[in-house]
Amino acid sequence: MFRKLIESVPNISEGRDREKIERIAAEVRAAGAILLDVDPDPDHNRTVISLVGPPERVEEALLRLTAKAVELIDLQEHKGEHPRMGAVDVIPLVPIKNTTMADCVELSRRLGAEIAERFKIPVYLYEESATKPERRDLAYIRKGEFEGFFEKIKQPGWEPDFGPREVHPTAGVVAVGARPPLIAYNVNLGTSDLEIAKRIAKAVRGSSGGLRYVKALGFALEERGIVQVSMNLTNYEKTPIFRVFELIKREAARYGVPVLGSEIVGLVPQRALNMVADFYLQLENFSEDQILENRIAQALEEQG
Repeated sequence: MFRKLIESVPNISEGRDREKIERIAAEVRAAGAILLDVDPDPDHNRTVISLVGPPERVEEALLRLTAKAVELIDLQEHKGEHPRMGAVDVIPLVPIKNTTMADCVELSRRLGAEIAERFKIPVYLYEESATKPERRDLAYIRKGEFEGFFEKIKQPGWEPDFGPREVHPTAGVVAVGARPPLIAYNVNLGTSDLEIAKRIAKAVRGSSGGLRYVKALGFALEERGIVQVSMNLTNYEKTPIFRVFELIKREAARYGVPVLGSEIVGLVPQRALNMVADFYLQLENFSEDQILENRIAQALEEQG
């Protein structure tokens, strides 16, 4: 249908008000892009929106989504478990079909400049789009969150890539960048002790000496009376889901804590799940050509 496709997975700082979430997500379809998924999290008070389309439609969808989020979300009234710095907190761009990382970097710069101009929001470029090595890391940019940014932005080295050197009073700041596919993956633990979740997150987190390509934090899910290790897996090929899950199980056992279950936030590449099935079933000589849906898709493509 479309010759070129880019995926975007904007995260907005609203996970409880369904009406607001629906109004913001509706802007994606209004721009002619394809809305793939809307995944709100009340505990984190955050929603992950997945969309795909040709570059020009994705760009328009993100501008419209940002406009509606700025209209409806006030960070001065926002509370949630997940770190945040903007009404639209982060806008990643991922090459999918007949597009390259360079295409996504170019789009991120154009989009960032337009967001700054239209909405007077400071924009920081991250990951592959970063203009400074330290800004590749989203956690580095977000440190201090919305409340801390009012002073941070005035400090040397913290000028935004686009927009005013002044935090938007209700919409904060936003990070925009090109990156490879990422899996948002959480593991829930059978305890209310937040310190245990934080210790396990530190054990699994790459920057603390754990698994490479894993970013992890410990959170309390107060409504459920449990805690969670919340993660971003930035390269599932090199650090697969099953390796992360097994390490967390082992670490939890040290504290006498059971793993209640895990969850994927948003969408996940099929290959990532195939790797999990291959590992746990101990499949011999497994090939993705054995997957029924893959063979059907291949046959249909061969027939034109």
